Amino acid sequence: GVHLVESGGGLVQPGGSLRLSCAASGFPFSRQAMTWVRQAPGKGLERVSTISSDGGSTYYTGSVVGRFTISRDNAKNTLYLQMNSLKAQDTAVYYCATDSAGETRGQGTQVTVSS
Repeated sequence: GVHLVESGGGLVQPGGSLRLSCAASGFPFSRQAMTWVRQAPGKGLERVSTISSDGGSTYYTGSVVGRFTISRDNAKNTLYLQMNSLKAQDTAVYYCATDSAGETRGQGTQVTVSS
């Protein structure tokens, strides 16, 4: 079955950067659009970014445009999220998912933005 493992989260100061990774297995990764979703404390899942199977098309939610970059390496079955200029409101658990709603996702990685 689908197996997704996120990594790269941590504690960072406002304005800092992190790079999240998602190792995928159990399905044809190179043929699957992939999504990052996040869940802030006390809130529901929020779609952050989506990338097409070949990486040629991307989507970003408005609050991260210009700060986050999604990418993928199909040879390594790995999805990435480069996060720059982080803000306190980016604090959340970040998940990679095979669908835009985040229903099929990994265990998540915690990102905390705080001084």
